[in-house]
Amino acid sequence: MPLKSGKTHALLATLALCLGVVLGAGNALAGSPVFVSILPQKYFVEKIAGDLAEVSVLVMPGASPHTYEPTPRQMTALAGAKAYFSIGVNFEEVWLPRINSANPTMRIVATDRGIEKIPMAAHAHHAEDGGHDEDGGHEDHAHDTAGAAQKDHEHDQAAAHHDHDHDHGTLDPHVWLSPDGARVLARNTCAGLIKMDPANEAVYRANADALLLEIDRVDAEIRTRLDTLPENRRSFMVFHPSWGYFAHQYGLTQIPIESQGKEPSPKGLSQIIKQGRDLGIRVIFVQPQFSEKSAAVIAAEIGAKTAELDPLAEDWAATMLHAAQAISQAAR
Repeated sequence: MPLKSGKTHALLATLALCLGVVLGAGNALAGSPVFVSILPQKYFVEKIAGDLAEVSVLVMPGASPHTYEPTPRQMTALAGAKAYFSIGVNFEEVWLPRINSANPTMRIVATDRGIEKIPMAAHAHHAEDGGHDEDGGHEDHAHDTAGAAQKDHEHDQAAAHHDHDHDHGTLDPHVWLSPDGARVLARNTCAGLIKMDPANEAVYRANADALLLEIDRVDAEIRTRLDTLPENRRSFMVFHPSWGYFAHQYGLTQIPIESQGKEPSPKGLSQIIKQGRDLGIRVIFVQPQFSEKSAAVIAAEIGAKTAELDPLAEDWAATMLHAAQAISQAAR
């Protein structure tokens, strides 16, 4: 039986819409890549954009976003890019203005917008010349999660904080290393994609919702692993203080060996060794972007071992779950 004209038009419109979604109708991002600073951002953009965007990463494995400089080939590619998703890592402060100058029409999406950043963690020996100490722990800092973040833990870790301080001159850029921060990054990434490519808004929103559900799942699994840790086993030692937001969200204390690229002084090294012994630290976490020489020395002194946690690995969910498992096992 022939369809009536109105029903025919409605059916054709629906089919056209579905076909447009599948094929990325009017894809404003086609033809040139969008750039991100670090590999974890690639994970977020690809989860939300799917096949609608080609993602290029500046800081590749083994390099550090604290000191990175784009290559001439990357600068050439950036000159023709349609978008750059920034996240607030150190090298962006110097290089984003230069990149924008070379490509004034490129849209820059600040994915860390709305996150209230916490001070970079520092061991007390890094603050000896700073003229101040503070009594507060991680719970004294407000960490934004698009208005939804609240403290879930209040832990008294006086022993752990005795030699632990913060570097108030520098804010911690590692905002992706907590589910709360990841939610903000996901929402801002989605909003940026929609502004550039409104024809595919439905695709971006659906994919972002799926990503947010994944973040919730990861968050719940991490809490299952870490919430049962006793009060005296909630500290972990790292070479570089990358895990401040992770520690903040789950009521842990991160004890760094170096800060701001500075190795510990002899006095500082002695303090860290004493603290490691007092806390019964069994594992010191290192990352591939930094030498583990100091960590190995301290580990040998306190009878611990070193283990790798890479905060810049591409698979965000796997990185977070691995960190939770490693920290939990080290504390048992």
